[in-house]
Amino acid sequence: MMSDMSQLWRRYRTQGDLRAREEIISSYAYLAKYVVDRMLLRPNSVIGYDDLIGHAVVGLIDAVEKYDPSRNVKFETYAMARVRGAVLDAVKSLDWMPRSLRASEQEIKRTFADLEASLGRPASDREVAAELGVDVDTLSETIGQIGQSVLMSLEDMMVGAEDQAAPGVAVPADAENDPTLAAELGERKRLLARAIDALPDREKLVVGLYYNEGLTLKEIAEVLGVTESRACQLHSKAMLRLHGKLARHAELMLAA
Repeated sequence: MMSDMSQLWRRYRTQGDLRAREEIISSYAYLAKYVVDRMLLRPNSVIGYDDLIGHAVVGLIDAVEKYDPSRNVKFETYAMARVRGAVLDAVKSLDWMPRSLRASEQEIKRTFADLEASLGRPASDREVAAELGVDVDTLSETIGQIGQSVLMSLEDMMVGAEDQAAPGVAVPADAENDPTLAAELGERKRLLARAIDALPDREKLVVGLYYNEGLTLKEIAEVLGVTESRACQLHSKAMLRLHGKLARHAELMLAA
């Protein structure tokens, strides 16, 4: 299979063989669905599942056209970043998340980060809710709503691209050739690993099962003995904590 793919890439790159190009796209078409299914996006009246897949395929085609096989980067790694970026471009252009919810997301991130910095431990829902001036049920409901729209992931935080139009698109190749970028990426990985280690146990377990073991939220819910919406909420809360910590660290570095 590997030899066959190498021949396809050679035919496409050296001869401009469009049939080889189509075979490459077909061989990796599964990546479009895989990426969309793991982005935790919920199709709604604005954009449907088939639309998300369509944008993902556009990203895959872009990856095929721009990928350089001579670089020491697996196509799957390169393509998944491009696919995710294409989907996020489409979602953000449609203003997927209401402004009020986006504002709440930012406020919750900051509150988690500030409280945990002062407490020296993970902040409880009750403490965060009190700081925000809401009750725990309201906080839980808001985090649940964020979980249905949130675009954060460990992949984005790893490269510091949470708010960029196309997260992580060229980072693997650039990091290979840019010592400064490679060092920055290494430091960010270290900070992220430390932040994950400081998560509450259940949130840390969800992160490990989702990103390391490749389980879906439905499967994680079965492991934890909770509903899928609760598993989604735990994932969202973990992402909010992690994002807040990394953002706070970046702000402190800029202020130093």
